[in-house]
Amino acid sequence: MALYLENVSKLKLVAEELYESLSSCNLCPRSCGIDRIKGEKGYCSATKDLVISSYGPHYGEEPPLVGIGGSGTIFLTFCNLKCVFCQNYDISHLGYGEIISSDTLSDIMLHLQRRGCHNINFVTPTHFVPQILMGVYKAVNKGLKVPLVYNCGGYESLQVIEKLEGLIDIYMPDIKFFDERACLKFMNAPDYPKVVKKVVKKMHEQVGDLVIERGIAVKGLLIRHLVMPNYVDDSKKIMDFIRKHISKNAYVNIMNQYRPLFRASEFKEIARRPTYSEYMEVVRYAESIGLWRGFNGRELV
Repeated sequence: MALYLENVSKLKLVAEELYESLSSCNLCPRSCGIDRIKGEKGYCSATKDLVISSYGPHYGEEPPLVGIGGSGTIFLTFCNLKCVFCQNYDISHLGYGEIISSDTLSDIMLHLQRRGCHNINFVTPTHFVPQILMGVYKAVNKGLKVPLVYNCGGYESLQVIEKLEGLIDIYMPDIKFFDERACLKFMNAPDYPKVVKKVVKKMHEQVGDLVIERGIAVKGLLIRHLVMPNYVDDSKKIMDFIRKHISKNAYVNIMNQYRPLFRASEFKEIARRPTYSEYMEVVRYAESIGLWRGFNGRELV
């Protein structure tokens, strides 16, 4: 049973509480303090309106999320990181999408469930958490029952994540860099390493290691890390953190699909793709320290 089905009343309470906070927004570590309800825009550029760019079964996610029916992804617009190398910059930076209501969001979730999707996968949900939770609350009352995936960049408010306990089945943070200079230069977030470490620990405390039943993920933490050119040593530090402070059984997707998109070509350090040698050095290092789940989809159970 999905966790939120045991906490339906909490869904509504947390949604209402966090929606009120939009009047002085502190949903993420940037804590812009602007009044989104009145239409003001902070760093992420989102107002109170929920905006999505697309939705549908996604077959390019990790195998335990995809299964046979696909992962029911809902791509939300805007972002609180706005990385210079963003591959979805038209969505995350430019905000291309459509304003929808929480009722429409609930109908989309139910549509994806009927299509046979194994989960509802919210992509970049950080700045829309209250609207999402209200949509989930309404969907539950119409029959939603599949697990919820919180697919984020890791730059989360610890206080918000604490409020989500019992409401999210699968946390899927992307740990990007531990190098503070890289975080400042490429994400304008020098505090990212400190933030993401605390947040991922809290996520793991809530849901534990990824639980896979009959090939399908039902609960737990799934960590992503994109290997970047010239940052192999930083990747190794991230693997060390996961092994020492999260779990030796952590499911870690070490990804090799980086390519220099958006403004990446303006920065010589990340203006090329990582080499195969760089990628494999990170994978072999992870294996050498005892991590073993999820590398490039090789371990599925």
